[in-house]
Amino acid sequence: MPDPVLTLVDTSLTLKGNAGPVDILRGIDLSVTRGETLGLTGPSGSGKSSLLMLMGGLERATGGQVTVLDHELGAMNEDQLARFRRDHMGVVFQSFHLIPTMTALENVATPLELAGARDAFDRAATELQAVGLGDRMDHYPAQMSGGEQQRVALARAAAPRPQILLADEPTGNLDGTTGQAIMDLLFGLRDRHGATLVLVTHAPELAERCDRVVHLTDGVLA
Repeated sequence: MPDPVLTLVDTSLTLKGNAGPVDILRGIDLSVTRGETLGLTGPSGSGKSSLLMLMGGLERATGGQVTVLDHELGAMNEDQLARFRRDHMGVVFQSFHLIPTMTALENVATPLELAGARDAFDRAATELQAVGLGDRMDHYPAQMSGGEQQRVALARAAAPRPQILLADEPTGNLDGTTGQAIMDLLFGLRDRHGATLVLVTHAPELAERCDRVVHLTDGVLA
């Protein structure tokens, strides 16, 4: 069996609420192997996005262990986690999170520049062309449709050639036709770069394209 690139052992997440502690995730045991595509499904509020955030070090586990590429995330400080994500992960959010004052090209080039890539803009242009936005590079987010903005977000996540790509409801804000196009692009990026892909989705057609699907209910893997 291939070595796992991402492992959670008895992982839990408890957050403080107005009425006291709230258990978001409980006793999660999960491994993802290199090159695998894993779908995370479950009803709203089941903890899917929180689990993805733990995998990316964007949220800290309050119990258990999260290990990514042989690094225990709980042992890193915030700066170390940020550098680790920069060097090894791409994250795609439902709400795009583009920088409104930057063009599509600048948005995609930014993480490459932060990583010290001398050819940041050339690589950014190549990724934008790969997602069908070669003629929109100089446009700002407000000048683009939701589907185009999500393509920019995909290109930005893929440009650094991450070993792991995390996607949180990447088609959730898009109509059916545009969502299908984003699905095709997402799996195309995985195939082109050989990344391990973990995605949260409510869309059955997207889950069906994954190598494996796990279901969350009330913070527990079903």
